[in-house]
Amino acid sequence: MTKSDNNSPHLESHKSHRAAWLRAAVLGVNDGIVSTSSLMLGVLAATEDSRTILTAGIAGLVAGALSMAAGEYVSVYSQRDSEIHDLNIEKKSIKENPEAELTELAEIYESRGLDKKLARQVAVALHENDALGAHARDELGIDHEELARPLQAAVASALSFSVGASVPIIASLLATHNLGGVAITVSSLVALAISGAIGATIGGGNRFIAATRVLLGGGAAMAITYFIGHIIGLSV
Repeated sequence: MTKSDNNSPHLESHKSHRAAWLRAAVLGVNDGIVSTSSLMLGVLAATEDSRTILTAGIAGLVAGALSMAAGEYVSVYSQRDSEIHDLNIEKKSIKENPEAELTELAEIYESRGLDKKLARQVAVALHENDALGAHARDELGIDHEELARPLQAAVASALSFSVGASVPIIASLLATHNLGGVAITVSSLVALAISGAIGATIGGGNRFIAATRVLLGGGAAMAITYFIGHIIGLSV
């Protein structure tokens, strides 16, 4: 590619195609940080036993990762089943009513701005090449060659949650006994801000706003959990 090609206004870097995996990754990391640090701080507010706090953190990591994996697997598998069901309906309809389906596709293109004749020509050309693909994409909004992948989603969610959850656990291991709470809080808040900023950078958003939003939400959750743990510790 030449230098002039690099300066072409047609070379655009879009971010929206990253939405699905970015949402899952950011959600997993943030959930791991917030839920595990909140759990550890809640236990810390009720007891100063470092082993109990660490055990709670590790248990939170394992339980959270498995829960995220199971939930994502079931959710994405349901999406995949729905996609396959719709594709099978469309495949049957194309086989049994090819002319009606062709007309339907032409009407879709016409509604998007093509004149009637051109819309019909485009629909005919696409039907002859890949009728199911055309209907899946333009009628159903599905890429029939890239269906939802439940196992991939489950593994990604579990891994991203584990990465986030490891932050307060490592902080607790490295901190001295009387600074465990401070270490968990500070490391978790910093990690949340970084996670929010990275997510915004990859997705094309405002880093400061994203980091602040995640920071405030996570900080509130940690503070509330600590307060509840403190109240329970006083009453038990």
